[in-house]
Amino acid sequence: MNVDEFDTKIRAVPDGGVTSARGFSAAGIHAGFRRNPERADFALLAAERPVSAAGVFTTNRFCAAPVTVCREHLGADGCGLVQAVAVNSGNANAATGEPGLAVARETCDIVSQMFGCEPEQVLVASTGVIGQQLDIAPFETGVPAAVEQLSPAGGAAAARAIMTTDTHPKEYAVSYESGVLEYVGCTFTVGGCVKGSGMIMPNMATMIALITTDAPVAPKTLHAVLADCVAQTFNKVTVDSDTSTNDTCIMLASGEAAPGEAPIEVGSEAYEELAYAVRVVCEGLARAVAADGEGASRLITVNVTGAPSDADADAAARSVANSPLVKTAVAGHDCNWGRIAMALGKCGVAFRQEDVSIDIMGIPVCRAGLTVPFDEDEALRRFEAPEIVISADLGAGEGAATVWTCDLTHDYVTINGDYRT
Repeated sequence: MNVDEFDTKIRAVPDGGVTSARGFSAAGIHAGFRRNPERADFALLAAERPVSAAGVFTTNRFCAAPVTVCREHLGADGCGLVQAVAVNSGNANAATGEPGLAVARETCDIVSQMFGCEPEQVLVASTGVIGQQLDIAPFETGVPAAVEQLSPAGGAAAARAIMTTDTHPKEYAVSYESGVLEYVGCTFTVGGCVKGSGMIMPNMATMIALITTDAPVAPKTLHAVLADCVAQTFNKVTVDSDTSTNDTCIMLASGEAAPGEAPIEVGSEAYEELAYAVRVVCEGLARAVAADGEGASRLITVNVTGAPSDADADAAARSVANSPLVKTAVAGHDCNWGRIAMALGKCGVAFRQEDVSIDIMGIPVCRAGLTVPFDEDEALRRFEAPEIVISADLGAGEGAATVWTCDLTHDYVTINGDYRT
């Protein structure tokens, strides 16, 4: 596939989201998980029938009950057939033992009865405070209420219902016309929504993300697409270096854009098209999560090149992105490249400092490991941009990586100091 040519075929869907793909409906309502009756706290995403599904989940050993139940339902391959996904906010149902598992499983039973499918064809996710028992009562009344409100236009409401400390819903969708002979005339759509603002440094998926497509894809193929895209997008986000107990990324494929056509196969050109579109959506959502980090005022993109390997580049970029000193320097509009050098130097990657180059927002600030005179006023002006780009070349190989994060402000402390009040 010619990537540059295909990139011109990708079109953003206006106001697109998780229900932009054909065959899906969603709802977002207040079910009672939160005290504020004006705040939606329950989302339901549904297909018209059981469809291909795949999931990638947290690596945190304190994984939440819904993560355990999803893994049970999708099996060792992380994929299967699913008709609905239920998500509550306000309570993480994590570190809740057997009672928490019982609530997650009973939720699947309640949802399955509404759709006439098997409980194993329902997935669940929760987000909120850890260590508090989750009551089943809001599900008993909330699930039927959400089913009544299901609509192909309900994606925005669902995206809002899964929010915690997010300042706004995060949605994105794209469409493309396939250039593959088997799918001539077929326009496929990929859409999604995500929540996440704090406790963000995934090593699997992200916070909670729901992705859909109307392309025909078998479950195992869908998992291959999702796992690869997650590794390149959501796993490159860090807000505060903390990996959540509840990180969940679920993708569903209805096949409604090409009914009766053979499923897309791994390694085919159609697979490359779909994988590219999924990556575009996941990257858009991942960047939105970083930009909306708790208390953030700036998105920070960290590009590292010239590392011994891609893994080394990732380690170096992540060290910069997770440095409180780098993040506070950006918050204060301080072009202090020494903090970037410090973060690179402690990351454990082998390189010589005399080979290092560093740029901040396109301004050369370090060459051959030494300072380069630059215009402080121009740097201050460039710090007004909504996205700050830090680039470092280690001069030690061909490895490269990009990590997204945000600045660290006083508001981060305020938000997390008051999280349970």
